[in-house]
Amino acid sequence: MSSQLQHNSDGFFGHPKGLSTLFFTEMWERMSYYGMRALLVLFMTASLQQEGLAFTVAAATAVYGLYTGAVYFLGLPGGWIADRLLGGQRTVWYGGIIIMCGHIVLAIPSENTFFIGLILVATGTGLLKPNISALVGHLYSDDDVRRDSGYALYYMGINIGSVLGYMICGYFGEKVGWHWGFGAAAVGMAIGLVQYRKTIGNLGDASLKPEHPMTEAGAKKAWGTIWAVVAAVVVITALTLSGVIVFDPVSVAKYVAVAFTLIFFIYYAYIYFAGQLSPSEKKRMWALFLVCVASACFWSGFEQAGSSLNLFGRDFTDRMIGSFEIPASWFQNVNPMFIIILSPFFAALWINLGKRMISPSYGMKCAIGLIIMATGFIVMFFAAQQAAAGLKVAPMWLVTTYFLHTVGELCLSPVALSAVSKLSPRRFAGQMMGVFVLTYSIGNIIAGLLAGNFDPNNVSELPNLYLQIAIFSIGIGAVIALISLKSKSWETQGSDHIEPVEPAEATAKTV
Repeated sequence: MSSQLQHNSDGFFGHPKGLSTLFFTEMWERMSYYGMRALLVLFMTASLQQEGLAFTVAAATAVYGLYTGAVYFLGLPGGWIADRLLGGQRTVWYGGIIIMCGHIVLAIPSENTFFIGLILVATGTGLLKPNISALVGHLYSDDDVRRDSGYALYYMGINIGSVLGYMICGYFGEKVGWHWGFGAAAVGMAIGLVQYRKTIGNLGDASLKPEHPMTEAGAKKAWGTIWAVVAAVVVITALTLSGVIVFDPVSVAKYVAVAFTLIFFIYYAYIYFAGQLSPSEKKRMWALFLVCVASACFWSGFEQAGSSLNLFGRDFTDRMIGSFEIPASWFQNVNPMFIIILSPFFAALWINLGKRMISPSYGMKCAIGLIIMATGFIVMFFAAQQAAAGLKVAPMWLVTTYFLHTVGELCLSPVALSAVSKLSPRRFAGQMMGVFVLTYSIGNIIAGLLAGNFDPNNVSELPNLYLQIAIFSIGIGAVIALISLKSKSWETQGSDHIEPVEPAEATAKTV
């Protein structure tokens, strides 16, 4: 199908038919991903009598951080494979198959296969997630005014999928059996794959072939390298499962956090010093650096949702409604529900402020988001004090925390993505987006390490854990806010920037 035909083929709320294909594929993929992720820490810390893995909290949250961090990191090679080797359509298909296989492996009641399942899901998500989002853009011509509303619809599907995942997988996992929950995730991904294959014709030639294909010789070398990496992962996994290599998740998480941070700084410095940037581009790079710092710190706190806050919901929250006990994982549903409700208000907020000539800098907006997120942990500080006194706390403590986290997310995440698009030097825009994604990985791994300090056997320390996260986040936010008073002039340096991504195109967690 030509670009012009794609532009005119209405079939999904006035949008190209291909949007329905991507909407439902991503909805079911997110259902499987978030549903499974909600169960991870609960399953790993459950006792053997509860058919869990009986991991310590520190080990479980470190594995959680490594897994979620790897998902974002693997999006970088996933995007490259689509651009240079397979094309977006095939990469999404193969990624979905690998994800489904990973969930099926997780559904097998065996500790050994558990890590294999995590590796498969992370790998498949790295292939699917960045490319299905890019495919949405390929459905529209550059001047198509429907693009922003198309992304808004698409991200609505993402949040609907996460709600379904928390509800369905959370219920089966906690009420029927952990592996039933993982199996439900596999079924969700299978539905998404069947739907994708049956309606793939709606996508036409959008990313059917690589955007920048390699030569035959180059492709052969690339595939050789890819298969060598796969073989190395298989060997290392086999040696670890056989006991030859001792896997200490906490130590590995620390090393990986340091490695990702070094990669970020080295690549950022390389572009800054060796990219032959103009003085105005360098000033915008400094402004963007503030956004990156805010992003990494934000996700290190926000991603407590699936780890320490998830455990708090399980162990210290009164979850009884009559004779029914609410699954602990259901509390994570609050975030996507609030996103669906609040997104239109925040989309209008910045527009109305702009009309009143009030336009905070990117750094200031991100600092505000970080500080609002931190106030959620002040709420948890008081909730943890009640828990330390031996009380089961009311669910509204967690709901209030998730509300504040969602408000912070809506202040920071779409703004941060827009900042990357606007402030990056035009010729390095794609690479800078890849560098920025590293802040998600860094934040997720740090979140796992921080959550390792959650000790259910030492409840008196819980208030301090949440207070430390709050103070640190507020401190970083305050510093960024002060510097951003100067950085606003950096952001407006020169005129050789690219157009920003609209807020409708990027809701944080869903990227």
